[in-house]
Amino acid sequence: MPETLLLAAGFAEDFKRELARTYRLLDQPWHQLSTEERAQVRAFVTFGHSKADLSLMEALPNLGLICCYGSGYDGVDVGAAAARGIVVAYSPGANAASVADFAMGLIIAGVRQILVADRFVREGRWKAGKLAPVRGLSERKLGIYGLGNIGAGIAARAAPFEMEIGYHGRQRREGVAHAYHADLVSLAAWADVLVVSVRADDGNRHSVDAGVLAALGPEGYLVNVARGSVVDQAALIAALKQGTIAGAGLDVFEGEPDVPEELIAMQQVILAPHIGAGSLSAHRARQTLVLANLEAFFTGKTLRDVA
Repeated sequence: MPETLLLAAGFAEDFKRELARTYRLLDQPWHQLSTEERAQVRAFVTFGHSKADLSLMEALPNLGLICCYGSGYDGVDVGAAAARGIVVAYSPGANAASVADFAMGLIIAGVRQILVADRFVREGRWKAGKLAPVRGLSERKLGIYGLGNIGAGIAARAAPFEMEIGYHGRQRREGVAHAYHADLVSLAAWADVLVVSVRADDGNRHSVDAGVLAALGPEGYLVNVARGSVVDQAALIAALKQGTIAGAGLDVFEGEPDVPEELIAMQQVILAPHIGAGSLSAHRARQTLVLANLEAFFTGKTLRDVA
């Protein structure tokens, strides 16, 4: 009899079909399962930002693996899982190239005001005059908050644009030539563009706060491709309203998919529906890693990446 997986809502049908070739799938919410079905679940396949808490773990007495589709696992209560002997696996690196590409797109679109130029033409204002020139990328410093797989990819993409690059993280990275800043305020004060690519956890919630935004300054631009929780969204809205920073490019939000009307109304902000990892190549890479981790778990082999 095939092993039973509980599947979170939202997965593509082709991935479900691939899983169903090997496993029995249950894709309704866990509280709708019968007692017998709950006991049969050995692994839970979910998205890293989706909730997987103690109540779920207690409801699934034979759960041994929480397998996250993506590079994060911030929705999982890792402590509760460890206490119950449940392995938490994830897919670092699978998203990196796709998210780094998208971050670079937000940087270029924001700094060069591409959406502003688009509206200028569409609204028929070109005949009345020209847009004022802006500073190019090569004239700006890029601060990267979190130089992991995604952050390193952003740095590699920014280098050909001749941007000077600095970074902040928990510690200095060996063999990295970019300037290291021991604290986030220092990085923001140095940078013209601050891109957030750090892995979200309880320790960095709202770490991009009013003080960091003030340090970034009135010509500064914020890009967030990490998680909405890393940025104090209320402080960001206030900073944008008051001109504390020049603009922002946001792929993630607190409480997404709900986006504050205040952000929607701001023309100096580029908004995207959490699609940084939305390339076909990234989806294929995540699927491959999830399948590999499931196979390793059920055959008693070592899993590739665990929290």
